[in-house]
Amino acid sequence: MEKSVIMDGDAQKLTGETAGEPRLPAHEIVYRKLREQILFGEIAPGEPVTIQGLTARLEAGMTPVREAIRRLTAEGALKFQGNRRVIVPHLTAANIEEIIIARQCVEGELAERATHRMTGEHVAELTRLDAELDAAIVRGDLQAYLEYNYRFHRLIYDLADAPILADLAEGLWLRFGPSLRVVCGRVGTQNLPDKHKDLLAAMSAGDGPRAAAACLEDMMQGMEQVREMLA
Repeated sequence: MEKSVIMDGDAQKLTGETAGEPRLPAHEIVYRKLREQILFGEIAPGEPVTIQGLTARLEAGMTPVREAIRRLTAEGALKFQGNRRVIVPHLTAANIEEIIIARQCVEGELAERATHRMTGEHVAELTRLDAELDAAIVRGDLQAYLEYNYRFHRLIYDLADAPILADLAEGLWLRFGPSLRVVCGRVGTQNLPDKHKDLLAAMSAGDGPRAAAACLEDMMQGMEQVREMLA
C-alpha cells in the first residue's frame, strides 16, 4: 500500500498529536485516515473493498472502521455494495457538470476572501507548497503531486475564514479526488499545468478579483481533464 506524503503539521492533525492538545479519539483518527486514502485515490473508483479489509488496511478495530464508513457514505465518498463491501463511486459526466458548477460558486469566493487575509508568512507557505508540487511533477511522483496540490488549496480555504464554504469545497474534493488520480495516472505528471503562479502573484498583490479568476482557471484545468476522461 502506498504511503501518504503528509507534511508534519498535517500528520499531527491526522493523529491529534499537536502540542498542548489531547489525542483525537480512535474513530476520528480512522475516519481521517480513510478519508485521505479516498481523497488521494489510493482506493480507486469502483474498486470494491470489504470492511474486514479496511480494518487491516487501517490497522483499526471494526467499530471505528464502521463509523468511518458511515460518515463517508453520508458524505458521498463511499457507497455500500452489500456483502459487507463498499466502493468509491464512479463519476458520471452529469456528476462532473454538477461539481464544476458547485466549484465555480465557491472556489473563487474562497480565494478572494483568503487574499484579503493573506500575510507574508502565508504567501511564503503557499509558495513552499507549490515548489514541493513542482518538484513532484519533475520526479514523476503522482502521490506527492496530488497531496501537495490539495494542501495548497486547503490552506487557501483555511485562510478564507469561511467555514461553510470551505466545507462545501472539501466535500467536492472527496467526490472528484479519486477520479483526478485516475486522470493524472494516465497523462503523467509532466502534463499537469496549473495557475498557481498566477494565483500567488495576485494574492501577493492583494488583488482579490484577480486571485478569484486565477483560482477558477486553475480549477477548470483539472476538471476539464476529468471531464475529457469520462467523455
